[in-house]
Amino acid sequence: MTVHIAQLKAFVAVLDEGGFGAAADSLGVSQSAVSHSVAALERTLGTPVLLRQGGPRPTAFGERILAHARAAVAAAVAIEDLVARRDGVPSGAIRLAAPPSVCQGLLPGLLNRWRSDFPKVEIIVFEGEDDEVADWLADSTVELAVLVDPPPGAGAVVGEDAFHALLRRDHPLAGEPSVSMADLADDAFLLSCGGCEPHIREVFRRGGVPFTPTHRIREMGTLLAMVRSGVGVTVVPGLTAAMIDTRLVLVPLDQRVTRRLVLTGPPGRPWHPAAEAIVDTVR
Repeated sequence: MTVHIAQLKAFVAVLDEGGFGAAADSLGVSQSAVSHSVAALERTLGTPVLLRQGGPRPTAFGERILAHARAAVAAAVAIEDLVARRDGVPSGAIRLAAPPSVCQGLLPGLLNRWRSDFPKVEIIVFEGEDDEVADWLADSTVELAVLVDPPPGAGAVVGEDAFHALLRRDHPLAGEPSVSMADLADDAFLLSCGGCEPHIREVFRRGGVPFTPTHRIREMGTLLAMVRSGVGVTVVPGLTAAMIDTRLVLVPLDQRVTRRLVLTGPPGRPWHPAAEAIVDTVR
C-alpha cells in the first residue's frame, strides 16, 4: 500500500477549506483533481475518509488518520522549503492574489520578468477585490498578494496608482487635460464598491463636492459597461486603462489621489523562500 502526499494534501485541504472547490483554489489545482486524489486515497486505504453529505467532514477512520495526514503534509512542505534554501534557487508553486486592475494592468509585466528570473517557480494568480485579497493572504490561501495601502511592513512597493475620471469618449470633457469633481457634478456618478470607495470619497472631499453616488457597483465589468452605455461617469485607478476599449477615456483629476500597491507575504509567519526571492526583486 502506497499513500501519496498529493492525496493527503487534498484530504486535509477539503476539511480545512470546507469543500472541494475551496480546496482546489487553496491547492492551485482543479476541483476534479482534488476529488480524484481523495477517491484514490480511499481506494488505497480500502475505506472512506470523508462524509460528503451536508458539507465534508471526516469519517471515524478519517478522524483517526487526520493528525498523521497533517504531520505528513507539514513534513513534505518543510522538506520542499529546505531543498529550495539549500540549492539557492527558488522553486515551487506560489499563489499570488491581486485586485482586477492590478492583475490586468501591472502583473503581466511582472510575471514575464519573474518567469525569466525564477524558471523553477510556478506563479498562480488569484483575482479578487481589495478586502478578499487581504483575507486570502491572512488565512494562507495565497503566499503573496498585492495589497492596497497596507500598513508598513516587509513588502515592496510595486506601484503608485493615481485615480482618474472615466468618461465616454464622446463626453464633452473627454478631451480635457484634466477635470475636477465640480466639472462632473451634473453627471450621474457610478461608485465602484470593489475596494476603492475610501479613495473615491477622498476625491470628492478634496473637490468640495457632496458624495452622492447614483449607483453602487461591485463588478468592474458592469461599471465599464454602464459608463459605455452613458448611464453616468465614475472614478477609477489609472491601471484600469488596461481594461477599457476605445469607447472610454481616462482623464486625470485635479484632485490627485493615489493608492500605494505593495507586494508582500503573509503577516506574522515565515514566507515561502520563493515568495521572499520574488519580493526581493522589486524592493
